[in-house]
Amino acid sequence: MTEPDTYWKDRVAFVTGGSSGIGLALARLLAASGAHVWLAARERIRLESALKEVESARYSPTQRCGIISADLSVPVEAAEAVSRVIQSVGVPDLVINSAGVAHPGYVQDLPLDIFRWMMETNYFATVYVTKAVLPGMIERRSGYITNISSMAGFLGIFGYTAYGASKFAVTGFSESLRAELKPHGIHVSVVFPPDTDTPQLAYENQYKPAETKAISGTAHALSAEKVAQAILQQAERGRFLIFPGSEARLVYILSSKLPRSLVFAVLDWLASKGRK
Repeated sequence: MTEPDTYWKDRVAFVTGGSSGIGLALARLLAASGAHVWLAARERIRLESALKEVESARYSPTQRCGIISADLSVPVEAAEAVSRVIQSVGVPDLVINSAGVAHPGYVQDLPLDIFRWMMETNYFATVYVTKAVLPGMIERRSGYITNISSMAGFLGIFGYTAYGASKFAVTGFSESLRAELKPHGIHVSVVFPPDTDTPQLAYENQYKPAETKAISGTAHALSAEKVAQAILQQAERGRFLIFPGSEARLVYILSSKLPRSLVFAVLDWLASKGRK
C-alpha cells in the first residue's frame, strides 16, 4: 500500500467551500496527509456530513478537525470564521479559497442580483478570508494561500458574463497578492480547474445556454479527487499558476500565445454550432 503524501502533516489547513465538490476532496486529501483541517461553508448539515468524511480520512486520530457555518461573503462572518480557527488550532498554514458558485445565462436575461451574487461569493469572500488570515501569516512570515479561479477566469466564455467576471477578479487579485506577499514568505497560487464533476457543475448545467454547452461539451469533466490531487501537488512545488489536467494548461497556453482574434474565432465557431 502506498504511503500518503505527508507534506502537510501537522499543519493547519482552512478550506472554504469545504462541504462538497473540490473543497471537500481537498479536505479529505489534507486530512490523509496529516493536516489539521477546518471547513467553512453556509449549510451546517452538509458541513457535519463532510466532517465525518474528513475525520475518517485522517492520517492520525490526534489530528484536530472542525467546521464553521458562515456566510463568507459577509466581512464580519469571514473574520469571525478565521478567528475561530486561530483560537482552536492556531494561524492556518494553508488557506484554500474554494467557496464558489456559477450561474450561466444570456447577459440580457441574467438579473443584476446574479452578477452581485457571483462577485460576493466568488471574489469578495476570497478577499475577506485572505484579509482576515494575513496578519497572522505576515507575523509568522510563512503561509500558503490558494485561490480557486476557473478556465473562465482567464478566457471569456459565452454565457459566463457574471461568473467569468468574478473569476477574472480572483485571478487579478491573486496575481497582485503574489507580488505583495512574496517578501513576507507567503506563497500564493491561483487554480484554473476545467469542468469538474461536482454538485456545482450539475447546478450550472441547468442554466447553460446552448452555445455554452457546445463550448464546454468539447471537454470531459474531471473528478473532484483528480483536481484536488493536482492542486495540492502543484501547491507543494510552489507553483503560482495551477492547472489540474492537461486541457486547462493547453487552453491557457494557446489563449496566451495565439492571436486573440484567432482564439475568439474558434470560440465563436463553437458557439455557432450550439445555435444550430
